[in-house]
Amino acid sequence: MNGRAYKSMLYVGCVVGVYAGAAVASERGLDASGVSLVTIALLIPAMVGARAWFGVRHLDTYRPEPRRVMARTEGGAGLFGGLVVAIIVSIPVLHLAALPFWTFWDAAAITMLVGLLFTRFGCLMNGCCAGRATDSWLGMVLPNVTGERARRYPTQLLEAGLAFVLLACAVAVRNAAPSGVVFVGVVTFYCAGRAPLQRLRSGDDSPRIWRSIVTRTEVTPV
Repeated sequence: MNGRAYKSMLYVGCVVGVYAGAAVASERGLDASGVSLVTIALLIPAMVGARAWFGVRHLDTYRPEPRRVMARTEGGAGLFGGLVVAIIVSIPVLHLAALPFWTFWDAAAITMLVGLLFTRFGCLMNGCCAGRATDSWLGMVLPNVTGERARRYPTQLLEAGLAFVLLACAVAVRNAAPSGVVFVGVVTFYCAGRAPLQRLRSGDDSPRIWRSIVTRTEVTPV
């Protein structure tokens, strides 16, 4: 499929997101240039963490060849893995940059939502994160990552819509909410909205470790 389209939208989302986050940080009295540099620096460990989390979630695929986890030619990333790594790395980085932790992450929440909004359209063009087949009125004829077209739940568009709503809310309260509230609110409501959308994706995308635990503990009905 059109992998270049996904990479292009990812790049645009990162660039526009950094500018948007810097603008919000500037309104809160932070140096926009410093915030932009720290955000760009954190994108690197975030992408490594996202790829690593994807590898953990697909252990069966990568166990025979562990090197494939970091192969640039293979797609796949887990947003939550990138977020956790970025938060951890940001603690010393923000201290060195003399930037307040919660105020920075409030601005970074805007960056994340803008990036997510653009990236999900890249997913739509690439066919990744495709919804499962359905006869529902909500379905649209869309391809998956292998190019197979079918009437599917438009999970990429639904998640982009979720990001847009959260972005609008975050922008509306950005200067009124106490430090940290925007970031915590965005993460909380995104997780709440993502949970039902995850069930609409094609295949079982639950972590392999969890699946193995469930399989071992499952009781067979008599």
